[in-house]
This record gives sequence, C-alpha cells and structure tokens, in this order.
Amino acid sequence: MQSFLDPAILFFVFGILAGTLKSNLEIPPQVSRFLSLYLLMALGLKGGFALARSGLTTEVAVSLSAALALAVVVPALGYGLLRRFLSGYDAAAIAATYGSVSAVTFITAVQYLDIRGLKYGGHMAAAMALMESPAIIMAVALANLARKRDAPGNAAPGPRAGAPHGASVGRILHESLTDGAQLLLLGAMAVGILTGESGQKAMQPFAGDLFKGMLAFFLLDMGLLAARNMGELRGKSPWLVTYAIAGPIAHAGLALVLCIALGIPPGNGALLMVLAASASYIAVPAVIRHAIPEANPSLYFGMSLGLTFPFNILVGIPLYVQIAHRLLH
Repeated sequence: MQSFLDPAILFFVFGILAGTLKSNLEIPPQVSRFLSLYLLMALGLKGGFALARSGLTTEVAVSLSAALALAVVVPALGYGLLRRFLSGYDAAAIAATYGSVSAVTFITAVQYLDIRGLKYGGHMAAAMALMESPAIIMAVALANLARKRDAPGNAAPGPRAGAPHGASVGRILHESLTDGAQLLLLGAMAVGILTGESGQKAMQPFAGDLFKGMLAFFLLDMGLLAARNMGELRGKSPWLVTYAIAGPIAHAGLALVLCIALGIPPGNGALLMVLAASASYIAVPAVIRHAIPEANPSLYFGMSLGLTFPFNILVGIPLYVQIAHRLLH
C-alpha cells in the first residue's frame, strides 16, 4: 500500500481515473515528448555518473550479458506460445512488444529504488538500451519468413498495399540503433561518464531536483493514455488478456532465475525483472506498425499500454523489488 502513496504513482492513478471518466484533461503531444526526452536524458546522466564512480567491472559485464540473454529468450518464448492461437504476424508483433522494454516503467522502478535507498548499478540504464532492439529484429525476421511461406509457390511476395517493401532486418536494425530517444540515453550516459563527480554537481538541479516532478507529470499523461486504450481489447480473446498480465510475471520469474544463477545483486536483479516484465508501447509499436502492417495494432498496443503498463506501475514494480530483495543476496 505504501507504493500507492508515492506522488508520481498517485498522479498515474489520477490520470487513469480522469481518462475513464472521459475528461477533456489532456497533455499536449509536444509536452509529452519533451517529458519523455527529459526523463531519458536524466536517467542517462544518472547512470553515467554512477559508472564514472564504479568503473567497468565483472558485475557490469554479467548484468549486461543477462540483459542480452533475456532480450532474446523472452520474445522467442512469447512467439512460440502466441503462435498457438494467433496468426504469425500478430504473434511476432506481440512477442516483439513484450520482448522489448518500457523506458518509463524502468524509470519508475529506478525512482522506487531511490526513494527506499536501495542500491543498484548505473549500468542498468545501458542494460535497458541493450534490450531495446533484439526483439524487433527477431519479429521482422519471423514476419518476413511468414510472407515467404504465405506467398504462392513459396516465392517472395510482391509489393502489397501498405506492406513494407524494404522492411529488411538490416533496415530495422539501423532504425532501432539510431532511434533518437535511445541515442539521447546513451549520449547522456557518455556525458555522465566523462564529467563524473563535477558533472553530477553541475547537473543536480536538472537531473536530480526536477526528476520527481517531471516523472509525476509524465505518469499523469500515461494514465490518461492507458485509460483511453483499455477499450482496445474489448471483444478480444481472453487468452490475450491473460497473457498481458501473466506473461510479464513469467518473464520476471525467468529473470529472477537467471539472477540467482549468476549471483546478480538485489538492486540490479530487481531492475532486470522489471525490464523483462515490461512491454514497449512507444518505440516497438511505431516500428512494427510499418514493418509488420499485417499485424493488428489494437492487439499489441492495447495489451501493452492498456493492461501491462498499469499492472507493472501499480503492482509489478513493488512485487518484483520485494521478491528480488528477499531471494537475491
């Protein structure tokens, strides 16, 4: 219950309530975009300052390796399960959405740990960036295979209305790695590493003092957006609703097992669980909409933003952190 008394979480709940009541409360898209970029920049700086203090250690290498492994295993398992009751295109799109990560969920988890004085490594921001692309690449490859399989005579299909004629894995990889938000995160982390303690003192008013208020404002917008997307799943298969909640829990459990096996400390383990459990609702849907137009956007977007994101913010983060600090030593 204590987690619900956090101002940022309460603003998220308020946003859901206002959206459910169909209020005309709205955050302008330009403001929302600025808040998103601010949070990523502040997170990158925090991670860079922490890395400047700790340096590149074995712990960093192990955590990043675990993150990369999860980024491959989670979408592969998701696709194998979803393919049983969905088309190959929808299964690939949803697997990519849940195999990638939500930056806002991660940022909220970092704030949750900070408030409670729980330690974690600054390199976990790099882990988040590392987990962004593999699921997208896998999904596009699976969709391209499905198109070849569905084409007459198993030949490569000709151009179709709305189909991504040039949606090669190489092109999608380039788009993923050069995405502005991800570049800002990595660039801010580099700045933090280079400037170290002096940079941290100089940027404290920006990256530290303002962070909580900016996060609360952004979560208000996310609450409004989540409420307005919950209706996307009306009339859909109950298996999808189940996956939107049970899938993240299972993915967090997989991350926990990996953390236990590798001896990853509680704070880093909690953040790995959060990353594994999160689902992208910005970067991946934007890419998938163009790369796999055959997939139904109301499924992968409605599931990730309408169900999984609120679940993780309100229930998942406190649960994952508590479990990690009980079982990881």
